[in-house]
Amino acid sequence: MRRFDGTISRAEFIRQLDEVFTVSPAWRNWFEVSDDHVRIHANPGEHLVLKFAPDGSTAQPPRTWRSIDQLPPAPEGRPLDGVRIAIDAGHIGGRWGKMEERWFQLPGMLPVQEGDMTLIVANLLKPRLEDLGATVTLVRKDTEPVTALRPERLREEAASSSAGGDIVKLAERLFYRTAEIRARAQLVNESIQPDIVLCLHFNADAWGDPSLPTLVPHHHFHMILNGGYTDDEVALTDQRHQLLTNLLQGVHDEEAGISRSVAAAFVERTSMPPYRYDPLARNARNVDGDPYLWARNLLANRLYECPVIYFEPYVMNSQEDHARIQAGDYEGLREVAGQRRPSIFREYADAAALGLERYYERGRRPDPANKSVISPE
Repeated sequence: MRRFDGTISRAEFIRQLDEVFTVSPAWRNWFEVSDDHVRIHANPGEHLVLKFAPDGSTAQPPRTWRSIDQLPPAPEGRPLDGVRIAIDAGHIGGRWGKMEERWFQLPGMLPVQEGDMTLIVANLLKPRLEDLGATVTLVRKDTEPVTALRPERLREEAASSSAGGDIVKLAERLFYRTAEIRARAQLVNESIQPDIVLCLHFNADAWGDPSLPTLVPHHHFHMILNGGYTDDEVALTDQRHQLLTNLLQGVHDEEAGISRSVAAAFVERTSMPPYRYDPLARNARNVDGDPYLWARNLLANRLYECPVIYFEPYVMNSQEDHARIQAGDYEGLREVAGQRRPSIFREYADAAALGLERYYERGRRPDPANKSVISPE
C-alpha cells in the first residue's frame, strides 16, 4: 500500500468511495479515515496505512496502463495511435454455449449464442481500431476457453462449496463464471497489459425455456463501470483489496470518460433507451447522472487491472434484435424488421469505434510534425 502514498487526496478518496465504489456508508467499518491518512482493515488483526496527498498535489499512481493525458500527441487521422487495447469477447460460445446458459433457439430458426456473437463483433472491431492507430489484442480468438481447467476437474471444489445443489452444475458454473474469467484476467494483467479492455456483451431479458424462449417487445442499452460494491462485498478481504487497487490507480475517471463517449455514439447510431437498475436492489450506482452509465461490481471489471469498457447493448430476445441476429452479418443495408439497417454486428463495432475515436480525438493533442497522409479511395 505504501506505493500509493501521496497519490490521492482525502477528499477524493472519500468522494469515490461514497459516490462510486460502494452503495452505503458501511465502508467506514473497514476504512478508518483521519486527516492525513486512512487505516485499512486487511486480514483479521492486520491493518494497512495509506497517506493522503496534500490538497492540490498528487503523485502519479503506479500502474501498467496509460490514461489519455499520459499519451503523446497523435498523428492526424490516427487518434488512437499507440493505444494498447484488449478486446474481451464475452462468454465462450461454440460447444460451450448451452452450458453457459447464453443460448436459446426458436423453432425453425438459427440458435442465438452470445459467445459466438461477441466474437463476430470483436473480429469486426479489431481492424477498425487498428486503422485508427491502436495496437489491438483479442483475449480469445475462437470459441474455446482461455482457462485450461474443465468442469470435470472442478467437481471436488464444487462438492466442498457451501452453495449446495447439483455438483455437476456447480462445477460448470465454477468453470465458465470463475475459472474462465480469472484466466482472462491473468492473461490481460500479466501478458497483454493494455491501456483499456473492451468487454463485449449482448444483453437479454429473461427468456424462460431456451428451446421455446419468450421474445419481448423492447430493448435497451447501458455501460458498466467498476463500483457499486455491496456491504457484503466490501467485507470480503480480496474484494476490498481489488476495490482499493482500482480506486487508487485512477481507473474510474478513465472508465467514465471513455464509457460516456461510447454510450453517446451508441445512442446516436441506435436510439436505444437506457436500462435502469432497480434502486431497491442496492447493487449498482448510477454514474454522474448519465442514464446509460452504471457502476457494478462484476468479476471481470474488478480483476482486470486497467480501465474496463463494459458493453451491454441490445436485448438478444427482443423481437427487433432477434430478427436482426437472424439476418446475420452482411455489408451495407438490408430490410430487416421493417427498416433498412446495417448488420447488428457491424452497427455494434462501428458505434464502439466511433465512441473511442471521438474520446481520443478530443483528449489528445495532434502531432503537427507527424501527420498521416490519407490516400483518397
